[in-house]
Amino acid sequence: MWIPVAGLPLRLRLSALAGAGRFCILGSGAATRKHLPARNRRGLADSSPQLLPEPDFRNPPRKASRSSLDFKRYVTDRRLAETLAQIVCGKPNRPPHLLLECNPGPGILTEALLEAGATVVALESDKTFIPHLESLGKNRDGKLRVIHCDFFRIDPRSGGAIKPPAMSSEGLFKNLGVEEVPWTAGVPLKVFGMFPSRSEKRALWKLAHDLYSCTSIYRFGRIEINMFIGEKEFQKLMADPRNPSLYYVLSVVWQVACEIKVLHMEPWSSFDVYTRSGRLENTKRKEVLELLQQNLYLIQMTPRRNLFANSLTPMNYNTFFHLLKHCFGRRSATVMDHLRSLTPLDAADILMQIGKKEDEKVVNMYPEDFKRLFETIESSEDCTYKWLYDDTLEDM
Repeated sequence: MWIPVAGLPLRLRLSALAGAGRFCILGSGAATRKHLPARNRRGLADSSPQLLPEPDFRNPPRKASRSSLDFKRYVTDRRLAETLAQIVCGKPNRPPHLLLECNPGPGILTEALLEAGATVVALESDKTFIPHLESLGKNRDGKLRVIHCDFFRIDPRSGGAIKPPAMSSEGLFKNLGVEEVPWTAGVPLKVFGMFPSRSEKRALWKLAHDLYSCTSIYRFGRIEINMFIGEKEFQKLMADPRNPSLYYVLSVVWQVACEIKVLHMEPWSSFDVYTRSGRLENTKRKEVLELLQQNLYLIQMTPRRNLFANSLTPMNYNTFFHLLKHCFGRRSATVMDHLRSLTPLDAADILMQIGKKEDEKVVNMYPEDFKRLFETIESSEDCTYKWLYDDTLEDM
């Protein structure tokens, strides 16, 4: 079964379990090739979809020791902090959102956010910063709360007991008095911080799964993410058919899910870098020098109110992800070739319904085209089964 059941709300969990092993998700069906009537088997490609491995959120990459690669970036320049606070908090006359600040460290930006009128919850993973951060909240009328927590370790998928700085979203939000709101309601709160410098893609994948499944922080509504991201990952995230060499699965996943805005660009050198042993003084290391030549982009990712307005749902999103992974696995192929391996439906008819030609290439499809493609297949009534998969996938 491709959908993660453990983190689902009860009302979704039962539906997912009911479809286990049959790939039936909220009414969408799938069949192995041997189960297809003969009339549906004609014209299908010989290749069959292979389930690509989901990203492993539990084990970090082991290309080098953690001590040599792990570092955090902090805002220590007051002028930059004031600029960022004005950007994130918006106009003074707007009602302030509750703001979760990820790993504020020395608290320079925290002070600027408070002075801009924000109500801040500082989620700090390093205990050494907590006493100083708590001192910033004095005489602030409860505008600052400090919690020992790593935002990127909320609801970890490793299983077992959750120990700080990891934390469950349910416990955190209950402690903050944040309640679930409908997806179509307004933004309940904002998150501000920086993606982990060495695991940006991992963090993006975890958040994407949480968003599409409406679990973890997104169980409480359309949480707005404001994060600094590295230049290379930013270019990939914003890519589309106009820059095909950078265009990949996460580009589609996030552009379909969110309205993405670039709020600010800042050179990497504007931030202080800290490793586990303290401030990084030696900037002559090759890996640091390469980063210092790049920019960081502050992006705002607001989930779309109409994301689940049609056939895409929190119960079948994994099928959508699989379609994307299958297509970008052979990005030079035509969409027609992929559809013949993915669905028993008439591929030419599906493409015609979304206004695409039979020779349409994968890299020429915009993110919204992929969403319309998926929803057209999901809503089709031409066949009992919508999707194909190998017998081996059932065991997996």
